[in-house]
Amino acid sequence: MTEPAAPPSVRHVEVGPRHAGQRIDNFLLTALKGVPRSRIYRLLRKGEVRVNKGRAKPEYRLKEGDIVRLPPVRTSAPERLLTDASRFAWLNDRILYEDEALLIIDKPPGLAVHGGTGVSVGLIEALRALRGEDAPLELAHRLDRDTSGCLILAKTREALLGLHRMLKDGGLRKTYLALLVGRWHGGPQDVEAALEKGRDVAGEKRVAVAEQGRPARSHFRPLDRYHDTTLVEIDLHTGRTHQARVHAAHLGHPVAGDEKYGDRDDNRRLRKLGIRRLFLHALRLSFPHPVTGKQLTVESPLPSDLEQGLEQIRRGP
Repeated sequence: MTEPAAPPSVRHVEVGPRHAGQRIDNFLLTALKGVPRSRIYRLLRKGEVRVNKGRAKPEYRLKEGDIVRLPPVRTSAPERLLTDASRFAWLNDRILYEDEALLIIDKPPGLAVHGGTGVSVGLIEALRALRGEDAPLELAHRLDRDTSGCLILAKTREALLGLHRMLKDGGLRKTYLALLVGRWHGGPQDVEAALEKGRDVAGEKRVAVAEQGRPARSHFRPLDRYHDTTLVEIDLHTGRTHQARVHAAHLGHPVAGDEKYGDRDDNRRLRKLGIRRLFLHALRLSFPHPVTGKQLTVESPLPSDLEQGLEQIRRGP
C-alpha cells in the first residue's frame, strides 16, 4: 500500500548567488512551483512569506545570505534532483559556446526548455541535474518545444540582466531558418503586426494578430523558392510568443509542419515529402557579450531531419 504524501511544512531557504538580485515574487514562482501568481501575492500581503523574519514587498530584491521563510503550501511537484542525470550527458555535446557568464546550447526539437504541465523534465532541469541543482543557470529567453537551435542561458545575474536589456531594446539579433508553405513572391518583407495571447475554442493557448496586442516586428528574407514552399530567414526584432509562426501565417505562408497556425492538408502533404515536424530552426544569434562587450555570433547547424526533408523538397514532388 502506498504511503500518503506528507503534508507540506514550513521551509527556510538561504539565498545563494544564483538568486541574489532577483525579486522575491519571481523567486517564489520558482520556489513554490505550481502555485498561482495571485496566491503568491496573497502570501506576501498576509506576511506568510518572510525574509530575515520580516515582511517583504513583491518588489524586494533578494540579497545573498537572506533567509526566506516559505509557508506550508502544496506545490505541483516537489523539487528533486534527477537521480539519473547521466542520461542527459549527451547535452554536453550540444554546447555551442560557453564562458564564465554564458552558455549557448543547440536545443534539440521535442525538448521543452523547462518542465511544466505534462512535462516532467525540461532542458533547464536536465542541465542543472548534470551540473548540480545549485548550478547558476537561468534561461535568458525561450524556444518553443518543437523549435530547434540556439538558446542562451545566463550563468550570472549580471549576464542575465544584460541579456534581458538587449532583448528589450533589440540589441540581440535572432535569426531563424524556416520553410514556409507557398511560393514567396517578391523580395524581403518587414512585418509589423501586434500580437495578443489568448485561447482558442478548445481552451488551448494561442497567439493572434490584434491591434490591442503588444508590438511585434519581424523581417522575412527569402533564400530559395521551390514548387510550393519557400525557404526563408526570419530576423525577430521583438521576442513575442510564437512571433515567427504567427507573422508567417499572417502573411499567408505558415511555417511547414505548424499544427497550431498552419493548414492540416498542407502539413499532411509535406509529411509525405519528409517534413514531419515544425520546420523552424533558431539558426543564429548575434549580440555584444553582456559582460565583456565583445561581439558574439553563434550558429547552429540545421538538424539532419530537416536537412533530409529539405533535400526531398528540392528534388520536387
